[in-house]
Amino acid sequence: MLNRRSLLTAATAAGFIPAMPAILRAAETPGVTATEIRIGNTMPYSGPASAYGTIGKAIAAMFRMYNDQGGFAGRRVNFISYDDGYSPPKTVEQTRRLIEENAVAALFAPLGTATNSATVRYVNQKKVPDLFLSTGADKWGDYKAHPWTIGWQPSYVTESQVYAKYILQQKPDAKIGILYQNDDFGKDYLHGVRDVLKDRFDKQVTTASYEVSDATVDSQLVSLQSAGVGVLMTIASPKFAAQSIRKVADMRWKPLHVLTGVSASVGAVMIPAGPENGIGIVSSAYLKDSTDPRWDTDAGMNEWRAFMAKYYPEGDLKDGGNISAFGLTYTMMRVLKQCGGDLSRESLMKQATNLHDLEVPVLLPGIKINTSPTNYRPIRQLQLMRWTGKTWDLFGDVIAGAST
Repeated sequence: MLNRRSLLTAATAAGFIPAMPAILRAAETPGVTATEIRIGNTMPYSGPASAYGTIGKAIAAMFRMYNDQGGFAGRRVNFISYDDGYSPPKTVEQTRRLIEENAVAALFAPLGTATNSATVRYVNQKKVPDLFLSTGADKWGDYKAHPWTIGWQPSYVTESQVYAKYILQQKPDAKIGILYQNDDFGKDYLHGVRDVLKDRFDKQVTTASYEVSDATVDSQLVSLQSAGVGVLMTIASPKFAAQSIRKVADMRWKPLHVLTGVSASVGAVMIPAGPENGIGIVSSAYLKDSTDPRWDTDAGMNEWRAFMAKYYPEGDLKDGGNISAFGLTYTMMRVLKQCGGDLSRESLMKQATNLHDLEVPVLLPGIKINTSPTNYRPIRQLQLMRWTGKTWDLFGDVIAGAST
């Protein structure tokens, strides 16, 4: 077996000395060889949030496309994605497997607030790039607390601040009911609403929480209706968001209904809930919507449609998760390209935090990605939209939240 010295000797004799340091560095970089870079991910392919599983499948398809185009610096991406069932203990197990057994160079787009909260300390201790998490928890912007972890989508706190301002414009004196998932995901929205309402929060807001292990949210909605709520905010993952829309319709309840943007998917939520049941619901977007006719001839969406047709034909064209996956992976592609031949963990983190006015084909016009060593919030703008029964109709201007 050739050792390092014999390799150097052979290289010297052949006149290949300039190429050898890069090869040796590749061999010494976790997750990087002369022919591949291993990137890890956890995703709920099963369990209560399995509707999000299509994001992982679409990301894998995106990397297949880039590999067919030649990969990055001569290396193909080996995307390793494990099912965590949206269960934090399972996420910990699978993340350790990715880092310690698979020796991935980086983690990319692991999904879930509670799940990522369970692994963030370990990942940062290991100094593994934890790039563009599929969760809008505000804390992913805290570059001092966890310098190896960066988010991607707008902060949930920013989003809820926008909703609260809209509610005060439309129904300033109404009682507000908030149905929320009892974890960091749901609680971020409470923080944002409180930021806007301030002292009025305790007098004007009634809350009801649910656990991801619950079968339904029916009883919580009944209690909010009984409390005289005139504005309902549903802060829920897709399964429970669809349940809440159906239940509100069944109760013949007509509040001003606001829905978190992560559950505004037409295919995963609005259609299963009954499209007519959600008419008038307000949400927000930073991504283009494939069901909106205004994007029928849009160049960026046509690029996404061509990708879906060739690499993920079984994917639902009405599911916003597949658009999100395209945007996420497009951003990661830029990071890999900016790294050039240096795909070390330090280089990956450096380039992920040096993105400037990146235009992603599926982002709404006017929204660009910017990061820096002190800005871990790549997307900081969004736009309100209303459900028509067939599609989401954007209204108002692109808005930047207070946490920018």
